[in-house]
Amino acid sequence: MSDLITRLQADLEALRSERYSWFVHWRELANYILPRRYMWLIPTTQQQRGQPLNNYIIDSTGTMASRTCASGMMAGITSPGRPWFKLRIEGFDLQDTSNPVSLWLAECEKRMMRVFAESNFYTSVATMYEDLVVFGTAPMIIYEDFDDVIRCYNPCAGEYFLANSPRLQVNTFFREFVYTARQCADEFGEENLSENARGLLRNPGGGNQQITICHSICPNKGDMPKIFAYCEYYWERGNPKDQAGDVKFLRKKGFFEFPVVAPRWATSGNDAYGRSPGMDALGDIKQLQQETKRKAQALDKMVNPPLVGDVQLKNQPATQIPGGLTYVSGINNAGLKPIFTVMPPVQEIMLDIQEIQVRIRNIFFNDLFMMISQLQTVRSATEIDARREEKLVMLGPVLERFDNEALDPIIDRTFNIMLRGGLLPAPPEEIQGQHLQVQYTSMLATAQNAAATASIERLFAQAGSLVAVQPDIMDNIDSDAGIADYAEKLDVPPKLIRTPEQVMQIRNTRIQQKQQADALMATEGLAKAGKTMSETDVGGGQSALAMLMGGA
Repeated sequence: MSDLITRLQADLEALRSERYSWFVHWRELANYILPRRYMWLIPTTQQQRGQPLNNYIIDSTGTMASRTCASGMMAGITSPGRPWFKLRIEGFDLQDTSNPVSLWLAECEKRMMRVFAESNFYTSVATMYEDLVVFGTAPMIIYEDFDDVIRCYNPCAGEYFLANSPRLQVNTFFREFVYTARQCADEFGEENLSENARGLLRNPGGGNQQITICHSICPNKGDMPKIFAYCEYYWERGNPKDQAGDVKFLRKKGFFEFPVVAPRWATSGNDAYGRSPGMDALGDIKQLQQETKRKAQALDKMVNPPLVGDVQLKNQPATQIPGGLTYVSGINNAGLKPIFTVMPPVQEIMLDIQEIQVRIRNIFFNDLFMMISQLQTVRSATEIDARREEKLVMLGPVLERFDNEALDPIIDRTFNIMLRGGLLPAPPEEIQGQHLQVQYTSMLATAQNAAATASIERLFAQAGSLVAVQPDIMDNIDSDAGIADYAEKLDVPPKLIRTPEQVMQIRNTRIQQKQQADALMATEGLAKAGKTMSETDVGGGQSALAMLMGGA
């Protein structure tokens, strides 16, 4: 046991050394953008946690722009107000709502959405987006929970350590955080604490003193039963011993899947940590703070400039308030005057500040998420769609990475937890052994798919314009397949699109109705012709019809 803790502690120190440069960069990002997501969980006294941490921030444009980007991603990817994913199984027509597979998948989706809504999932995901936008890396732990099925936790930047697998996916997670002695007893059991920690619990007020906890989740290398792919360990830092002098874990556990979701905004090489818009905007944000500070100093010197006074005023009462009166003898050269005239280019400084603010907002994609409200003039829906598609092209790689590194593991982890807990209906026999697929239907995913419909629209428009020249041009296009693909890309509800069988039945009915109408018209034509011939006199009191029939 002691050897395993020693090995894990050595791994933690190695990861700490590797992460140091990122740690320094995160500190600057926190200072200028998001202070409370970095400093407050670093081991410190509770009295220091509430101290002001935003002394570097004079102009809050960077903080507000990052918040807008995070809120836009939250609403556009995992909105609590609308379904944002659908379960699919390849080879099954899920448009038929009477299909048992469709019914089973729909019920699974409904139950998973309920779990997400009733747990702290959406609160944690909102924090994850903030971390992702600012720090570029946003791990979130998903545990099984007796009350809410799942429970999510967001480690702060500076608290966690990551490592990649050979596939460049995060598969190793360490962190170092603080709990009070009472929290440790409630979480891990008092019997598992060290003698030092139990001693704090026995002292009056000692239950609120902090203990530094080390945490590891890594691939199972034989330290746990082989059925578990990953193993988890908690231990007190410093390897404190119990009464018997032994070092032991606070808790150890096995997992069937990696319980940590660790999306990165963008990566380079085999980096375990990601890069972010906050890193791109940091230089502009620093420049903005400096220029805002200089503008305030310039205005202050204009309103309250440094003064020079006559020596007669030394140690004499003098006032600078409006309406104030100062008495001196020999008024000729006495008085207070500015040392120099300050005429800073305030207008030019303000224009440059506005330009920097626009750059910062653009880096955080605010022009995408607040496109409508920032338009200066009324635009057509076509132009707005074109602008949105143009912006989504820039955000596309990020969304694809987020699907792979965040949403897919979240769906898999939640589905497996619910399946093991008996919270999902029994799957139909025909899908045994089939691979479950996920289709994302969020607003941003739908907008991306909608951008792909432009090619379909152009094809139909071009073919339609050639019909007058070449009427059989539409024979080249399968309009049914085109409409089905178009509806799928726009995420049209299946109940709005008829099945091929229904379409065929409607078309057959229409053909039958046309055949009946043609037959009726032919019958009416013959009757009219017979009536006309019967009324036509060909001489000798004989009609044309009688003559024809007689001749027959």
